[in-house]
Amino acid sequence: MGRLPSTGWGGLHETLYRSRHCRLRPVAGRRRAGADAGNACGAGPGARDRFRNAGHYSVFAVTPAGIIATDPINAAAATWLKDEMKKRWPDRAIKFVVYSHDHADHISGGEVWADTATVIAQDNAKEPIVGEKRPTAVPQITFSDRATIELGGTVMELIYVGRNHSNNSLVMRFPKEKIIFAVDFISVKGVAFRDFPDAYLDEWIDSLRQVEAMEFDILAPGHGPLGTKADVTAFRNYLEDLRTQVLAAARAGKSLEETKKLVDLSKYKDWSGYEQMSQLNIEGVYRLVQATRRPNQ
Repeated sequence: MGRLPSTGWGGLHETLYRSRHCRLRPVAGRRRAGADAGNACGAGPGARDRFRNAGHYSVFAVTPAGIIATDPINAAAATWLKDEMKKRWPDRAIKFVVYSHDHADHISGGEVWADTATVIAQDNAKEPIVGEKRPTAVPQITFSDRATIELGGTVMELIYVGRNHSNNSLVMRFPKEKIIFAVDFISVKGVAFRDFPDAYLDEWIDSLRQVEAMEFDILAPGHGPLGTKADVTAFRNYLEDLRTQVLAAARAGKSLEETKKLVDLSKYKDWSGYEQMSQLNIEGVYRLVQATRRPNQ
């Protein structure tokens, strides 16, 4: 797929959705040197915002020709955001919706925006969205490796870097502004999710190397704070460290419980999710390496 009909990011802003108290706030967290995060709604055309619903994030871009939105998160959040957009940019409809991957906790509610928008996803996302009956709009356009959206003078690159947290996760890159949006397969100073459900560990590590090779300054993840390329490298190092230790224990004939006692992840104790998820991470990697290794017997 080539270019789709046409976003920039002078500063990254954050829109907070709250079920009882809906309001907009300036972005909190990292910003590029010299960039003023400003007010989430005051920037007008060309503004780029990060939308938060509880612990989930997506991004959207307001351009003179309309709005590019990403993960709707859920129907209630999508409805609230759409209403806010109408109030603040009444002459700009949502023209495109891009799903980061097929998982329901990020893409539910797409039907709220589908009345004006073309829904886009990676090729592999459509089958589980339809087959699992995800509560969202079915993608109208899918692509295999790369696509480009152009709207109102802004460019958004959609890049498939292979299997990782799913078999259809995308990196959405704003080349001029050097910002990427990537969901669930990159964590900023946090361990991985639970026991690696729907995961492809070796390819995941490779996909992170591909992201490291991209040109960007700001990483906007699907959960947690903003990051940089250094955070991508740190997370790859975590996965490689975890895999190396678990594989060594498995090759030594250790049981899961023995492996959980042997693997030392203490250097990551200050990362988010460490207390809740680190043991589950070990369990998941143990399952994955045992499923793909071939012992002598």
